[in-house]
Amino acid sequence: MFVCAVCQYALEDDLRVPAAAISHVSRDMLHLNLPYWDEREGICRDCLDRFTHARSRVSLYLPTPGGTSLPKFKILPTPLRLGASPRYTGRGVTIAFLDSGFYPHPDITQPVNRILHYHNVLTRRADPAELATPDDSSWHGLMTSVVAAGNGFLSKGLYRGIASSAKLVLVKVGTTRRIYHDDIRRGLDWVYRHRHRFGIRIVNISCGGDYEASYLTDPLSQAAERLVKAGVVVVAASGNAGHQREHPVLPPASAPSVIAVGGFDDKNTLDPNEHDVYHSSYGVTVDGLQKPEIIAPSIWIAAPILPGTPTAQQAALYEQLSRAPDGELRAILARHTGIDAELDAAAHLEPYQLRLLVEGKMRNEKVISGHYKHVDGTSFAAPIVSSIVAQMLEVNPRLTPQQVKRILIRTARRLPNIEADRQGWGVVNARLAVAAALNGGDILPSGHDFHLNGL
Repeated sequence: MFVCAVCQYALEDDLRVPAAAISHVSRDMLHLNLPYWDEREGICRDCLDRFTHARSRVSLYLPTPGGTSLPKFKILPTPLRLGASPRYTGRGVTIAFLDSGFYPHPDITQPVNRILHYHNVLTRRADPAELATPDDSSWHGLMTSVVAAGNGFLSKGLYRGIASSAKLVLVKVGTTRRIYHDDIRRGLDWVYRHRHRFGIRIVNISCGGDYEASYLTDPLSQAAERLVKAGVVVVAASGNAGHQREHPVLPPASAPSVIAVGGFDDKNTLDPNEHDVYHSSYGVTVDGLQKPEIIAPSIWIAAPILPGTPTAQQAALYEQLSRAPDGELRAILARHTGIDAELDAAAHLEPYQLRLLVEGKMRNEKVISGHYKHVDGTSFAAPIVSSIVAQMLEVNPRLTPQQVKRILIRTARRLPNIEADRQGWGVVNARLAVAAALNGGDILPSGHDFHLNGL
C-alpha cells in the first residue's frame, strides 16, 4: 500500500506511477499546479489521469503560455475540479428543482429541450410563457438548474454540469424578494403528487425555511421525509450563515433523511492542499442531528447569465472588447453606447487603458465570458451534489435514497485542519460515489477495482 501525495488515499502499490514513468510535460504540469508535490513519491494513476484529462480539456478553450499549466485565473469547469467521470451524465434521471424562478436557458433546452414541466406553486399554474419571460426572480433557479444539468451549449461544452443529460422539472416556490417556509412545503407536496408522472428521482432545494423546527412537528420537514420514504433523494443547501454567531441549518436541510450540503472553497484549483472552509451554515439541529452531512464547492462556480438583462448586455460587450484588436476598440464602444456608462466616458482612452478598464470590470463583476459569470453560495454546492446523485442513479437505478446518502458519506474525504462539525463527513467524491453505486450500493470498491472500472 502507498498513500498518494495528491489525493491522500491509501491505494495498492500497483496503482502508483513512479516519476520515471511520467512524461516531462505531465511532470511540469504537476509541479506548476501542485508546488508541494515531491516527484520521488510518485502519484496514483487516477490523479495523473485526472490532471492529464483536465489539461487537455481546458487547453482547448483556455490556452496558457507554454501549454504546460492549467489556467490559474479562468474558472475551471465543475466536472474537472471534482474529477467526475465524463462517461455518466445523468441519462434517464429526472431532477426536480425548487427555487425562486427559472428560465429556459440554451444549456438545458438546446439541442434538445430537457425541461419536462414547469409549475408555479404561487399561482398553481404551469405557464410556459411565464417561464420564458426573464425577470429578477428567474436568475437564481436558472443558475442552480444549469450548474447541475447544463450541457455547456453556449460555451461549446466547457461549462457543463455533471448531470448534463438529466431531465428537469422546475418548481417555482417564491420570488427574489422572499421564499416562504410553507411555499417550499407546497412545492415538495406537488413533487410528491407528480413524482411518478415525470419519473422524479431527485429533488434539489437551493433555498431554506424561515425558522428552526423539529422534523417531528414541522410540515416542511415532514414533506421532505415523505418524499424520501417514497424513493426520492432530497438534497438541500445548508445555508450561508457560517460566519455569523448563530448559524443554524434550517428546514428542510435539517430533516434527518435530507442530504444537507455545506460548502468549501477549492480556490479554483485542482490542488487538494488549497481547499479551505466556506461560511456555510452548520451545527446541531433542534432534534440533535449534526448537519451538514457533506460539502461541495460553493465558490468560483461557473453559472449562466440571465439572457435579456443589462448584465447580459454588459458581459457580451466586455467579451467582445477583450477579444478585439486595439484598432477596433473605439468603434465597438461607439456602436454600443448606453450599455456601460463608465466605458462610454472612457472611449477616448488609449487601447491599453481601455483593456485595463475592461479587465477590471470583468473581474469585479465576476464575468467569465459573454454568457457566464462565477457565483458562490451553498445554493450551488447542493446542485453539484444532486448532479453526482444523478450519475449514481444512472449506473444503478435500484439505489434507495438511504443507500445514496450512505455512499456519499462513506466516500467523502475530510478536509484537514477544519472542524468536523463544519464539514460533516467531508468533500463529496464524485468518482468513488459512482464506483460504489456500480458495485451494488453498499459495497465500496477497492482502489484497484475503482481504477479498472474505467471511470
